[in-house]
Formats: sequence, structure tokens, C-alpha cells
Amino acid sequence: MALRLYDLAGADPDRRFSPFCWRIRMALAHKGLAVETLPWRFGEKARLAASGQGLVPVLEDGATVVSDSWAIACHLEDQYPDRPSLFGGPGGRAMARFIAAWTDSVVHLGVARCVVKDIWDVIAPADQPYFRDSREKRFGMTLEQFVANRDATVLEFRASLGPLRFTLGKQPFLGGDSPNYADYTVFGAFMWARNVSAFRLLEAEDPVHAWRARLLAAFDGLAGGSLGYEV
Repeated sequence: MALRLYDLAGADPDRRFSPFCWRIRMALAHKGLAVETLPWRFGEKARLAASGQGLVPVLEDGATVVSDSWAIACHLEDQYPDRPSLFGGPGGRAMARFIAAWTDSVVHLGVARCVVKDIWDVIAPADQPYFRDSREKRFGMTLEQFVANRDATVLEFRASLGPLRFTLGKQPFLGGDSPNYADYTVFGAFMWARNVSAFRLLEAEDPVHAWRARLLAAFDGLAGGSLGYEV
């Protein structure tokens, strides 16, 4: 039975912007697994009832339903061991968990401080009240206030990428000569920004920018061909 992935979409169903969903889309491509991606929006939690929760990504693999990007990645690794490995062994899996924690706590906050208002601009009108209310409660201020200083904030964001930049100055991917799930985890954050905003997060000469370009081109341009902005 074909794999099916519920994938967060904007007002345009082709605008897919969840960083967590992009982790899994890249992981599926890495494994060489065909998948049907189903556009899903914030107000459609009932469609995810089989997962027992209301967030994407959700993967349907035959009769098995898996939610949470980390759990899905582990499912793919364990269920399809004959396919290219996402982690390269137990040590790589453990390290990828650390990269995910760093991305969720550091990279995502920096991206949000630059582009979160742009997300509101591209989602379906029916989703806008929920998105604004939930994020403004989380941030303790309006979306407009949260991104008001983004020209300065982006400099802080770039500085926060120092460990990533240093590593990518020595090797083409976090996985070494080829990408692995650690790469896809961080890359998802940049796809989140690219597919909702024309705001430039990276300078062209940054090694992180070159790494991002390599991943945009990977898997026959899976990410680079998606609806977004060329920044």
C-alpha cells in the first residue's frame, strides 16, 4: 500500500511550509520511497483523528499511522532497513536527536523572529484567526511586533549558526560527503522560511547558503521545485 503524508499547506495547496514535514519529505526521498502528500491546514484536525493528535506530519504506512517527525524518521529507518540509512547506525541516530533539539530550540526561534508574520500572509483566511491568536499568546506580543526588528534580528540569527557554518566549511553536509537526517532536520527550518517569505536569511557567500543550495537540488530538485521564493 502506498505511503501517505499529511503535509501542512497554505492558501495555495502547493505551498508546503512545515519544517517538520520537510524533514520527512526529504527522509522519504533519501529512502527512495514513493509517497502521496496530502495538503492539510490548521483547521482540519479531524482529518488526523487516526493519529490520536492534531499536528502534522502524520504518515500512513499501510495500517500503521505514525505522528511526530522524529517518530516517523525512526519508523522509516526501522521499517525499511534495506533502503539507504537515515542515520548511519545507532551513534548517528543519537547525534541526530541532538541536532533536532538544537534546531527546534535555536534555529526555529531565529527563523520565526524573521518570518512568522509572512506565514500569516500566505495561509488560508479561515486559518488566520487561529494562527494569529495561538502565536501571539505564545510570543506575548503581536505578530507585527515580533518581527518588527528583523533587519537586526537576522544578524543575530546568522551568528547563531556558527557551529553549523564551521562544520559546513569543512565538509559538504552534516552527514559528511552525503546528507543524512541531521541535514534534513536543519534544512527543514530553511524550507519553512523559503516557502513563506522573500526575506533573505542567509548571505550568498555563507557556507550555509551553499549547503542549502545543494539540498534544494537534491532528489531531482524535490525541495527547490516547491512553491516558494528564490532567496
